[in-house]
Parts: sequence; C-alpha cells; structure tokens
Amino acid sequence: MRILLATDAWEPQVNGVVRTLTRVVAELREMGEKVEVISPDQFPTFPLPTYPEIKLAMGAYDQVQERFKAFEPEAIHIATEGPLGLTARRICLEWKLPFTTSYHTRFPEYVSARLPVPLAAGYAYMKWFHRPSGRLMVATPTMREELERHGFLNISLWSKGLDTVMFHPRREAEPDIFEGLARPVWLNVGRVAVEKNIEAFVKLDLPGTKVVVGDGPQREELATKYPAVVFVGAKFDEELAAHYACADAFVFPSLTDTFGLVILEAWGAGTPVAAFTAPGPADIIPGTGAGVLAPGQTTGLREACLEAVKIDRAKVREVALGYSWRACAEEFLRLLQPYPEPEKSRFWRRLRRLARLRRRPAATRGAA
Repeated sequence: MRILLATDAWEPQVNGVVRTLTRVVAELREMGEKVEVISPDQFPTFPLPTYPEIKLAMGAYDQVQERFKAFEPEAIHIATEGPLGLTARRICLEWKLPFTTSYHTRFPEYVSARLPVPLAAGYAYMKWFHRPSGRLMVATPTMREELERHGFLNISLWSKGLDTVMFHPRREAEPDIFEGLARPVWLNVGRVAVEKNIEAFVKLDLPGTKVVVGDGPQREELATKYPAVVFVGAKFDEELAAHYACADAFVFPSLTDTFGLVILEAWGAGTPVAAFTAPGPADIIPGTGAGVLAPGQTTGLREACLEAVKIDRAKVREVALGYSWRACAEEFLRLLQPYPEPEKSRFWRRLRRLARLRRRPAATRGAA
C-alpha cells in the first residue's frame, strides 16, 4: 500500500510522538509498504513561541499538494493538528480523499498550561480538526472515553510498541551510569516543560537521588529551584536505555500524555514505575504488577514511589515483552482507510488530466 503520513512532529524533535511515528514508519517499510512522510524538516520553518525546539512549517500548501500528486497515496494519515496537519487536511477535503488521524497529546490541556486559553476553546478546535477523519486513533480506552465525552466520533484504539532489544535490564558487564549517586535513584525521562508536570516529581521528599533526563524550556528554572536534582540533558538510543536500566524506579508525573511511551521503555529495562492516576498510566499499569498508581492526580505520588521501588524487576521485564513495534505497525495498517481499489487509480488519472488542462493555453484547451 502507498501510505502518506503528514506530521508536524518529526526528527530532530525528541518525544514519544516522534519515536512512535518513526518506528512505525520503519516497521511498515520492512513489511513492504511504501510510506511517504511529509514533515517540518522538508520546509522552511520558524520556532514555536515559548517552545523553540519545535519547528513549524508555514505556507507549504503548494509544495504539499505537489507531494500528494507525485506520490499518489492509497491511504493518508494525519498524525498532528499543526500547520502541516492542517494543510494535509485541507487538501483531503478539497479533493474528497479519505483520511485517518491520531490523537497523541492532550492538546487543549497543553495549550491551557502555557497560554491563557480556556479548555473549551482547545477542545472545540480539536473536534473541528478531527471531525472529517474516517477514524481517529487513540492509545488507551480512557482516552477514548474522555474524547467521546467531549463529542469526538469514529474513535479506535491503537496501542504503542517497544524495542525490547535496545531497552533491556542492566547486564553484569555494563557500567552503572549512576555510580556515586545516593540510592535509590528515581528517574524521569521527557521534555522538561510545564505541561509534563515535572515539578511534581522534583519537589518530592524522597530518599536517594532524583534524576531528570531530557531538555526543554523549564529545565533551567527547575535546575535553579531544585539544586539537589540531577539534570543530565537529553539522551538517545543505548545511552538513554542505560539510564533506564540503572535507575531504581521511574517516576511519571505527567497528566497530559495520552499514553506515556516512556513507561514502556522503563519496563523494558525492568524498572518499575510510579505515576499519577491519569489517562495513559491508568490504562497501562493496573493489573501488571509492574508499577504503582498514586490514588489521585495531585496526591500520593511519594507513597507510590516508595512502593514501586520494592517491585521485582524480573516481573517488570516480563510485562514489557508483551509489546512490540511490529504489532503496533500492523494495527496501524489495519486501521487505515484506503481508497476503494478501482477508484484510487481513476482519481489520480483525473487529477493529472486536470493539471495538464490547466497548464495548456485557453485556445488549445477549447480545441480539445
């Protein structure tokens, strides 16, 4: 199948959405599918205000339209609600192309945390954006129920995957990344930004050492305010995996993530998780024996941490082995809404013919 993916989140951005999309694209290509990615790195961009790490591509309509024509997709997925997502959505509606979308971030909560924008306005925009989608993919049942309460339609579950080769328990010959730090080591991985609620973690009164892996607009502020916390910056691939493997517990305070891919990465290393009861953790953790939920969204995280660190790491690793990126990609493929077989080729033939007619002089067009 020829699959076109339009996304405002792509490398070199570092977050769970980018990791999910890049891994799924790689798996699809290994499965023999043809995938064309439209992403910000292919266009002139400007930094997102208050969040310069995220680059936005504006004024790309004509270029994106040409990419559609050149690739002639059989299925289209719009992964994000930013400028490129809006452009792809507009083209699909103008050309009456079926498409699917996905909901990776609690965007209204994210915007409200950074700007004086009411939640209702954020949800109104998101409903408008996803309404024409043939299928809206979300990661957890809780997220599906929450969006249904807000009036979203056509929602399907699409879970995430994990590289259980890269993310593995620490081996005897491997060095201890945290040697010299007081134990236990409590780890958080992610963007250091207000919507991730990281301050709820770094201010906890816990024995040992708190470590934050990641970068972002709030890092300098939190590092100054909490000098006892170790901020190590962004880490990647094997080095990131080593940080998970050497930690005693992983702490996930976010209330805005729809899944929390970092939870799976911690489990891959055999590291137990403590989290608030929020969408994502509330779906993933209960019943696994691999983590502990705090009783609410604002209280009890310290107690959850102290219980999580007691969990058998071998049991945590067993839970992680139940996830795979291949299964995630296969589910994504199943949820796509491709053109009916005869119609897709007829549509692109008609579009090419119209394009040729528009390029011809008016007199010649009339003679035809």
